[in-house]
Amino acid sequence: MNERTAIKVRIHGKVQGVWYRGWTEGEANRLGLHGWVRNRIDGTVEALFVGDGPQVEAMLALCREGPPAAKVEKLVTEPARGITPARFDVKPTV
Repeated sequence: MNERTAIKVRIHGKVQGVWYRGWTEGEANRLGLHGWVRNRIDGTVEALFVGDGPQVEAMLALCREGPPAAKVEKLVTEPARGITPARFDVKPTV
């Protein structure tokens, strides 16, 4: 069994208005991850990915590209602790 990993990520670039949240939700569900994704008022997208380490790493690799209309400039990640979401959700903008 793989080790459970929780990572919070901020995605910078042209990532709003390009279906990034919907794409992220679909990819996270496909990989069996839990967590959430939301827009931020500063123009970034923020997400939490919780799951087996290889699947979380695969999701981060996918986020570096994003959906076809996105132009990702950079990802900023940090470990997340004490968070155990039951599924993957799209949250409101903060």
